[in-house]
Amino acid sequence: MAIITQYYPQTVSHPGTTLVEILEEKQMGAKEFAVRTGKPEKTISDVLNGKSGITPEMAILFEQVLKIPAHFWINRQRTYDEYLARVEYQKIIVEGIEWSKTFPYAKMASLGWVEKTINKETKVINLYEYFEVSNTKGYYDFYHNQKLLVNFRISLKDNDNSGAIAAWLRQGEIQAGAIDVSEFDKKKLNQILPELKIIMASQPNDFFSQIQDLCKYAGIKVVHTPCLPKAPIHGSTRWFGDVPLIQLSGRYKRNDIFWFTFFHEIGHILLHGKKYISIENIECHGENEIFEIEANDFSANLLLNKDQELEILSNRVLKEDDVVKYAEKFKTHPAIIIGRLQHLKLFPYGMGNHLFNAIDFCSE
Repeated sequence: MAIITQYYPQTVSHPGTTLVEILEEKQMGAKEFAVRTGKPEKTISDVLNGKSGITPEMAILFEQVLKIPAHFWINRQRTYDEYLARVEYQKIIVEGIEWSKTFPYAKMASLGWVEKTINKETKVINLYEYFEVSNTKGYYDFYHNQKLLVNFRISLKDNDNSGAIAAWLRQGEIQAGAIDVSEFDKKKLNQILPELKIIMASQPNDFFSQIQDLCKYAGIKVVHTPCLPKAPIHGSTRWFGDVPLIQLSGRYKRNDIFWFTFFHEIGHILLHGKKYISIENIECHGENEIFEIEANDFSANLLLNKDQELEILSNRVLKEDDVVKYAEKFKTHPAIIIGRLQHLKLFPYGMGNHLFNAIDFCSE
């Protein structure tokens, strides 16, 4: 991280110590220097003793008397002030050590989200940078206390795994920042739904890049963010300004769960607009149960509607070959049918599992 690769001196003396040395060389006392610069003797004494700083106005006067450029004194004072500020900030870093333990840092580092390190203070600095905050207060105000409701309307305050959840969500923001999309267009989103369903049904190797490109056309950013320990999230939808972001984890690597979640998030975009944040499989303050049911219904109906489900259920016996044929007929994925039947307890768990075809993001 850039913030820790720069060199900062361990100690920096007050510019008054330099002034003392120069006056000694010139054999000029503090009183004489005060008279020559036109400043009160106490002011000069405070500078020499490190009690006061050198102002730009004083630097100009020093330049006239000592023939040392004003920018030397200004830079000297600025370096010292920065040093003092960093000494104070070191306390904030130390205070963040316990906070840093709430994040799965090792896993985040293995994924390249933060720099690998075993140094406790470096971890804190890297996490501050990752979340773009300067202290723990900034983090808690944003993710727990909802100080910026325009940006984050769900509080993670009472969630035991809030650190891992926040880290996962933040990574989605970072990934989204690297994607350019056209202006969001609700009509275009409705237009591409059949195409998205065709990709789901056939699931080519590059399926994820295909749905990303289609969603870009409609003005939606779609990213895949690997799961973190203790952050059992399937997906999330939230808006950044006028741009919706769908963030997917591919948790369990099951087709039915992945595609249901994907279209569930699209349902939120179409039905609930900019003000709602969805985090699937996580209970958070600000979540709307009715909105979640509506998004579930939207996804379920799109993937396999009730009439199609009833036609399948009209069979007394269903074999794997039957599932595949129905999937082709209804232009859906076999895993969607199996998942639905298992949910209804009409298809034994374990049977047909090879049809789930574990999700693979290697072709992103």
